[in-house]
Amino acid sequence: MVDNGLYILIKEKVKRNQKIFSVLIDPDKQNFAELLKTIHRCNESNIDFFLVGGSIITQVELDKTVHAIKENSKIPVILFPGNHSHISGKADGILFLSLISGKNPDFLIGNQLLATPTIRKTKLEVIPTGYLLVDCGKATTVLKVSETTPIDYHDDDVAETTALTGQLLGQKLIYIDGGSGAEKAISNNMIQRVKNSLNIPLIIGGGIRSAATAELVYKSGADIIVVGNGVEKNRSLISEIASLKTRLNG
Repeated sequence: MVDNGLYILIKEKVKRNQKIFSVLIDPDKQNFAELLKTIHRCNESNIDFFLVGGSIITQVELDKTVHAIKENSKIPVILFPGNHSHISGKADGILFLSLISGKNPDFLIGNQLLATPTIRKTKLEVIPTGYLLVDCGKATTVLKVSETTPIDYHDDDVAETTALTGQLLGQKLIYIDGGSGAEKAISNNMIQRVKNSLNIPLIIGGGIRSAATAELVYKSGADIIVVGNGVEKNRSLISEIASLKTRLNG
């Protein structure tokens, strides 16, 4: 485990009110030719970092995907693990996720305990991250795998309190997610409430399929947005959101 400066860079950008854009690559949903096209579009658009992960992937798929990105891009790669086995020392960092919106001990602390012996042997930068799942209109894979009940779409109070609890527990990031294939993005009211309660960076993912939606999410208070499923269906979305980010950052 090392400090690769990833979190410092995120904090510095947030401190300057600079918006951050990440593309999520799911190794389950890639073939090499299409992955290369996505990587090249991300390079052209100058995204801030790649997230790599999914709910159901193998170590071989993960390593191959991370290797392909590192061979074809200088953009940092951060792991977004679905369980304790989703670790690749080829990446630059890992979101050390704790599913604080659920009560399943496997995803609160169990997988983390199993992952630690492997992580400590790597040069990954570990970024403790409080992870919240919100019901965005579809029973996503991550909900099924984690066997947890998501926060109700309109329950801003629970989301705000849960996120602040994560910060008080020492998490360095809060990630609110509707999950892969979410029918809609996290509500603007929820994002605003949570952001106003935190002094750590806020990540929003799920249901962002247009630059217009991304703009609303950013303006509601998201420091970082993550787009995965939308990019898989429309690669031009990478360029559109990157241009939006540039405009918002002045």
